[in-house]
Amino acid sequence: MTTALRQMTFDDLPAVMEIERRTFPADAWSEGMLRGELDDQPRTRHYVVALAEEAIVGYAGLAAAGDQADVQTIAVLAEWRRSGIGGALLTELLTEAERRGAVSVFLEVRADNPGAQAVYDRFGFERIGMRLRYYEDGTDAIMMRKDLHA
Repeated sequence: MTTALRQMTFDDLPAVMEIERRTFPADAWSEGMLRGELDDQPRTRHYVVALAEEAIVGYAGLAAAGDQADVQTIAVLAEWRRSGIGGALLTELLTEAERRGAVSVFLEVRADNPGAQAVYDRFGFERIGMRLRYYEDGTDAIMMRKDLHA
């Protein structure tokens, strides 16, 4: 299986929104929210899609300003998880954060998503706190940070 990453474009939004709704049914972003993120590329945002078998199977986004960056989102279709796509997307975001001069990368992950937490642990993110009832359905978020030059 060959996967490729490339910058997300407005033309990708229908496929990305389908993944968004399937991955985050309780708190999916709206198309307008994603469109706003793309409007700010490349100034403070970096969004990429993952392609496999010529179809978009995942996407990820980063916000970067000054010496700090935030993973905005990462999603991979269920049938493509555990194939390395999520790790490739996260690697791309970390590389871009470093390229933009960030020294720390932050993110929130659902407390009820041990699979995603394991990926972030593997990449060296540390738990730094909780945001209680952060998600629309009342689920807590675990706040995590990775120092890029540690």
